Amino acid sequence: MIFLAAGTQDGRQIAHLLLQNGYKVTASVVSDYGKILLSKHPQLTVIEQMLDENALQNILQNAKIKIFVDASHPYAVNISQTAMKVCRRLGIYYLRYERPATALPSYAKLYETTSFEAAAAKAFALGNNVFLTTGSRHLTEFTTAMHSPDQTLTVRVLPAVESIQACIHAGILPKHIIAMQGPFSKELNKLMYMHTGAEVVVMKNSGKLGGSDTKLSAAIDAGISVVVISRPCLKYDNLITDSSLLIDKIKEIGEK
Repeated sequence: MIFLAAGTQDGRQIAHLLLQNGYKVTASVVSDYGKILLSKHPQLTVIEQMLDENALQNILQNAKIKIFVDASHPYAVNISQTAMKVCRRLGIYYLRYERPATALPSYAKLYETTSFEAAAAKAFALGNNVFLTTGSRHLTEFTTAMHSPDQTLTVRVLPAVESIQACIHAGILPKHIIAMQGPFSKELNKLMYMHTGAEVVVMKNSGKLGGSDTKLSAAIDAGISVVVISRPCLKYDNLITDSSLLIDKIKEIGEK
């Protein structure tokens, strides 16, 4: 049995790949929307909940998991740290898949930061109208960085109840919420920036699959500033960045 941390588009694609190759999979997601996006399959069990260390250990033991495939988001370091710790304790083979980052271009208005707090401070130092594309989990870092009624924060989040509730809880008005499922083209990104009057775009370096390339190119075309939150530095056990090699590695380990 393979356990898959599947909270991304990568995770859904890997689930499909594993099932195609005849593996039984238990997949973990953290939202009802994530569960809906995973196709139903007789060999697939989906767990929808946040898993702390004890809960994860119990699930892995009860399901007799032999391989843990971590396809969580590149910025979800807590999930990966917990997974590696539990897998080492239980003797489960941990395999990390991580999408490649986007190479950042040479652009005078591009700024890198290492945290959401630093990104929020930099963004509002660069302009009063900020377009946030990092999701719904770090909104308060940006709302607390606003110190003037002239400042505006537009957020783009998934069209899920949890995301909208997070925006409302953070005090973001509905007129400043864009709830849409990506990926977005360069042209659509540029139209959104122009429509909202964005002066600064804040983004993660989530790779091409996460739309980093089109967010960047649209901002450069529009001549607006970009604040990129760099990926956390984490030493993973058994890292793979090419999904085509994943099945070969699992076959090498010997779980079927």
